[in-house]
Amino acid sequence: MTEIALSARTYSRLDTASKLLGLALIAAGLEVGPTSTAGATLALVGIAIGTTTVFITTNE
Repeated sequence: MTEIALSARTYSRLDTASKLLGLALIAAGLEVGPTSTAGATLALVGIAIGTTTVFITTNE
């Protein structure tokens, strides 16, 4: 797996953006209905996007 290294400032911005986008997708999935295919897909994609920055290291 290729390791991605970012500055602390860039990482912070990317982390915030991914968390907000993930939260918005989860909310949209719940609004559509978590038992529907579209709602479940939106929620799962939101979870995946919200946790992407966990695997990124910072250059400090």
